[in-house]
Amino acid sequence: MKRKAIMKKGYFSYQKEKTKALYDKINQIYNPYLQNQIIFNSNGFHHLRFSARKERNKKEQLLKFSLLPLAIIVIKNSGTLQEYRKGFLSMGDKARDGFWKTKLVEYWGFVAIVGKSKIKIRVVLRKVGDGIITFWSVMPYSKIKFGQRLYTPGIDDEN
Repeated sequence: MKRKAIMKKGYFSYQKEKTKALYDKINQIYNPYLQNQIIFNSNGFHHLRFSARKERNKKEQLLKFSLLPLAIIVIKNSGTLQEYRKGFLSMGDKARDGFWKTKLVEYWGFVAIVGKSKIKIRVVLRKVGDGIITFWSVMPYSKIKFGQRLYTPGIDDEN
């Protein structure tokens, strides 16, 4: 399928709805490393579509949609942690005193080579404060080089 065909009217909407249906069906997955259920809530799906309150471009969203089935495999099977980050993050709007409320946020990154195409991906899980651990993101592990295309139509059918 050519690049122009990817963005034909209706294709993006179809892929978004298909991914949303899968996402809603998941609900939670047990992760052996964290020995905990990972919750798939609306924040994770929103982050697949938006970054820093700005909508990602359609091609980037399609890439993330296509990687979601592979992310499920990684979460279910990861017994080793590759990345960990902890820090304070501003939450909500500024308070009356002009300061932002902050919460401690933890991120876990799991990297694996998965699927028939042997794609290396990173799956990020997140915990805000004393809350639950949630799915946060999935992305290709490598940096995108000039002219490199990582999205291939039908990649979600390869796992």
